[in-house]
Amino acid sequence: MLKRLYEPAAYSAASLSGCFWAETLPDGRDYAPLSGAARAEFAVIGAGFAGLSAALRLAEAGADVAVLDLHAPGWGASGRNGGFCCIGGAKASGATIARRHGAGELAAHRAAEKAAIALVEELAERYAIDLQRHSDGEVQLAHSPRAYAALREEAPEMARAYGVAAQLIAPEELATQGLAGRGFHGGLHLGLGFGLNPRALALGLAHGAQDLGVRIHANSPAEAITPAPEGYRIATPGGTLTARHLLIATNGYSAENLPGWMRARFLPVQSSVIVTRPLTEDEIAEQGWSSDLMAYDTRNLLHYFRLMPDRRMLFGMRGGVRWTPRAHAEIHRAIRADFEAMFPAWGGVETPYFWSGLANLARNLTPFVGAVPGMARAYAAFAWHGNGVAMGTFGGRAMADLALGRAPAIPRFYQAEPKRFELGPARRLALSLAYPYFKVIDAL
Repeated sequence: MLKRLYEPAAYSAASLSGCFWAETLPDGRDYAPLSGAARAEFAVIGAGFAGLSAALRLAEAGADVAVLDLHAPGWGASGRNGGFCCIGGAKASGATIARRHGAGELAAHRAAEKAAIALVEELAERYAIDLQRHSDGEVQLAHSPRAYAALREEAPEMARAYGVAAQLIAPEELATQGLAGRGFHGGLHLGLGFGLNPRALALGLAHGAQDLGVRIHANSPAEAITPAPEGYRIATPGGTLTARHLLIATNGYSAENLPGWMRARFLPVQSSVIVTRPLTEDEIAEQGWSSDLMAYDTRNLLHYFRLMPDRRMLFGMRGGVRWTPRAHAEIHRAIRADFEAMFPAWGGVETPYFWSGLANLARNLTPFVGAVPGMARAYAAFAWHGNGVAMGTFGGRAMADLALGRAPAIPRFYQAEPKRFELGPARRLALSLAYPYFKVIDAL
């Protein structure tokens, strides 16, 4: 039996209910469940950004690839996130990365962040994926005067680090730039990245891989991995897949015992989203938020939001710690209250879509893309720290390069074995203590 951290409902097909992306972008492809005994040169577990990007990379190299997924391509975090294709991937600060690994590795990480965004653009063009993209970069909004002072100090370094414009926006300039909301004290616009429909990207990667011969099996959860003379034998409810190479890309939906090495090396964290009905031009003018920039605030428990091309407002936040009907009702009330507090003119606007998903952290707060110790020809890629659109796609490609015997274009520290979290199977309980603490810090 698989050992997972959250309640069983988090991993059920029904957990996608209410997701705007899933309910408005159907997938016309067929992904037959694995049936009987099958073989492949490369087996990929997980059909999200990382797994599909890896499968696509392998297929482009002419490899025989099979992908297994708990439900279907894009069902997990890849098809239900906020659609921010932006820098990120590590929760550790630049100063922390430099202190741990050196200035050269920090520079390599910055280069990887930019390359990840470029890879999404490249794949979308190559495989004719309509991303429904918008936004010239992203804007970080200060939630306090102190936070704005920090952004002011940070702006020159951001411009140097990424080689793009970093425009500081004074508090009195927000409204003129269509960024009016309650509780904003200025912002920093970084001209890097764009917004997209994440399900469109996930399905586009799946279709591209399938067209190159990749076999994608939906409703085929990997339930056990055992060594075999040919490599690995992966058991699913309907059959077995034997492969010489194994690639694991399950991120926040991983299990503690698949394989056993994963135990306590990842921490899923819940993120929730609401989406409004289309706003009228009068409603947009009344609130004063007309910008299409991807935006997020400076809180530890941050909010992220964007006005999409169809004039719906997407609004997301962290904070859930349990996957139960009662907990979901509470987070639904909380996210709606925060939305109305930040955008009071939209207090009467309906938000017909609400859903949650699992992002993922590593103990050292940096991504992992590397070989699984003690398992020959086995690799894993996970821990995008809430920024998996670009970095998950990039990390999956790098994992495929490792499996192909190529040198991946990633920082060396990405390949370092992540430490295990303290508290082991009880580590999720630490979030119940951390979240109230961060709320207090954010209010100061």
